[in-house]
Amino acid sequence: MFEIVDQQIDLDSIVAKVSSPKAGAITTFIGVTRNYTDDRQVNYLFYEAYHSMALQQLAQIGEEVHKKYKIEKIAITHRIGRVNIEEASVIIAVSSGHRAESIEACHFAIDTLKEIVPIWKKEFMEEGDPEWIANHL
Repeated sequence: MFEIVDQQIDLDSIVAKVSSPKAGAITTFIGVTRNYTDDRQVNYLFYEAYHSMALQQLAQIGEEVHKKYKIEKIAITHRIGRVNIEEASVIIAVSSGHRAESIEACHFAIDTLKEIVPIWKKEFMEEGDPEWIANHL
């Protein structure tokens, strides 16, 4: 349910992981690469991860989500390597009996991921040198 991949992420496969006959709602968050930062043109992003620790942290987020919210399942997939404009870098899917729990759990999961998971992003700009970017909530 928690993975780090080096290829495009398939939304349908992530949603299938959290599908449940008990779930009346499945909420997804898809983080995609945009073509700007502030007033600068971004060509693409490049992600690196401390793989084993990142997987442990993703699983920890899953445990926290299950403790805090009444959900059925959660899946988180983060991509590493080059991520082009409009491609997904992270997909989170949460299923629950009702929408409120899955929406809140998904929001908590992405905020916590950005705060604790050792995955780093480098922006490659139209002009200038590439820059490592810190995660922000």
